[in-house]
Amino acid sequence: MPKLRRPLLLASLLVGVVLAPLTALAQSDYPNRAVKVLTGFPPGQATDTLGRIVINKLQMALGQAFFVDNKPGAAGIIATQAAMAAPPDGYTLLLTSSGPLAVNPGLYAKLPYDPVKDFVPVGGIAIVPEVLVINMDVPVKDVKGLVALAKSEPGKINYASGGVGVTNHLVTEMFRSTTGIEINHVPYKGGPPALTDLIGGRVQMMFETSVATLPFVKQGKLRALAVSSPERIAAAPELPTIAELGYPGFSGVPWIAIMAPAHTPPAIVAKLNAEINKALKSKDVHDSFVAQGVEPLVKTPEELGIFVKSEIAKWTKAVKDSGAKAE
Repeated sequence: MPKLRRPLLLASLLVGVVLAPLTALAQSDYPNRAVKVLTGFPPGQATDTLGRIVINKLQMALGQAFFVDNKPGAAGIIATQAAMAAPPDGYTLLLTSSGPLAVNPGLYAKLPYDPVKDFVPVGGIAIVPEVLVINMDVPVKDVKGLVALAKSEPGKINYASGGVGVTNHLVTEMFRSTTGIEINHVPYKGGPPALTDLIGGRVQMMFETSVATLPFVKQGKLRALAVSSPERIAAAPELPTIAELGYPGFSGVPWIAIMAPAHTPPAIVAKLNAEINKALKSKDVHDSFVAQGVEPLVKTPEELGIFVKSEIAKWTKAVKDSGAKAE
């Protein structure tokens, strides 16, 4: 070996020897500063609302601030791409849902991220059934009546969604395809403004999470007709499933999870996962979720990774079968 290269090699080895314990120390005392949590949804939407409940628990357990940075729009692509580009050090996380991770791969021909290769699963948050709600002035009382009205006036009913590619867009397209009705899509930048216009009568129907819709239903501002899950929900057991109303097999259930940029150290992922699952199993969080019609999604990082891959396959097929397109 040339004489000049030998000291350079020794120097690089010494640097590795010095940095290795420092890296291990940085991981063991994680977090030692604030953690940013990016999300592609606005405040008040279910991903934001339910995610903050768990994130507050993380703050208390780990002794550092976890602040949510809302970057809504573009079907969650903006926030997802920003999280992908962040350093994989555990100080930038992604609070996301089935829309950006499982629906978008089948809906968009090109995505600026790969939900499997560009992220590492950290922990689940919740399974979130959607409720089919209509404006109070729509002259129907049930799904049968809604379908009959839509068929009698093709193209006159407008439905809202939280944006192109968001899960409730696809669930409504599945409903349209399953029932054979013609309805018009009106996308919004998130669920809250869509619900505002639904209550105001500017659109007539919408699938939206139980978290967002049930308070308005209880206040008499919206009429609930059914749920998108295979089973009825404990928070509103009187609501039938779409499947039991003559459309067997219908199921469109979003979910929420936390991800991190690929190559985030396993020790940091494991630490976050343990605290997330501890929070989900706590009585106050569990009871709060159930009261809102959702189910805690308790999974290890490995289980969540398998779940995400299976959901991508499921929603890609749903996109194809429904004929939904990114407009």
